[in-house]
Amino acid sequence: MVQKTFADLEYDGKKRKTRRERFLERMEALIPWERLEARIAPVYPKGGSKGRQPYPLAVMLRVHCVQLFYNLSDPAMEDMLYEVESVRRFTGVRLDKVPDETTILNFRRRLEHHELGRGLFEEINAHLAEQGLSLKEGTIIDASIIAAPPSTKNRAGSRDPEMHQTKKGNQWFFGMKLHIATDDVLGIVHSLETTAANVHDLTPTEALLHGEESRVWTDAGYQGIEKRPAHRDREVEWHVAMRPGKRKQMDDDDPILGIERCKSRIRAKVEHPFRLVKQVFGYTKVRYRGLAKNTQRLALLLGFSNLMTAEPCLR
Repeated sequence: MVQKTFADLEYDGKKRKTRRERFLERMEALIPWERLEARIAPVYPKGGSKGRQPYPLAVMLRVHCVQLFYNLSDPAMEDMLYEVESVRRFTGVRLDKVPDETTILNFRRRLEHHELGRGLFEEINAHLAEQGLSLKEGTIIDASIIAAPPSTKNRAGSRDPEMHQTKKGNQWFFGMKLHIATDDVLGIVHSLETTAANVHDLTPTEALLHGEESRVWTDAGYQGIEKRPAHRDREVEWHVAMRPGKRKQMDDDDPILGIERCKSRIRAKVEHPFRLVKQVFGYTKVRYRGLAKNTQRLALLLGFSNLMTAEPCLR
């Protein structure tokens, strides 16, 4: 047992919990830590009798999660460990042994190299399935643009070649697209793909559908999806939204307009993961060059969003 310092005792006696403390307590209860650690353990260094011992896997996983919760760089994560007592308690780090930014970087790169962002996303979904939270009858598909820096004032002197610009309405965007598919009852994300921003929303849809759904919901950008060779033989009900221009021409008492409103209410569930990723976890702009690293980060963020979405149903 580690003896508490006077600073620890003073912290224990404070009168108010901060929002950060409440959020970390919430994530502590939601995340299946043992399951995630077991997924990483085969590729994590064990250490030996000689040389420097690695930090415990449980500590580094929690440090990595906090880094994603607050969208921090590696140096900023190290600074937070030194400055914020609630984060040290959540991660199990003590002031006399704080992982430096290189250690944090190496752990993240290990996860990226072994594509464990997707792996941990799959583990979280398997955990939710064991809780009875895996409905597969209906799927909602949507995509959202995540911005990338358009400037060429960098070491390479160029934009990221894997990011592209696209026009949405009357505005141009440069970056990538996150394509997701969610369950139409619970709103839990079961599939994700990433592309450059100029790739049409229809292109990755084959990879997003798991094949067991009997109905698919999309917005008007997916018009003609049922005619694509990859989907022509699917025995599903396609609920594709009407184009906005056509809806505006309809009378308010038209029954078809009521059907369209019903479709919109169902499709709204797919917007919740985007809100959590962008507004709660702050990932409105890519942190790395290339799609691969951003994909691994987004996969784990979507895993966290699934846990938060399913929180009322978890036992």
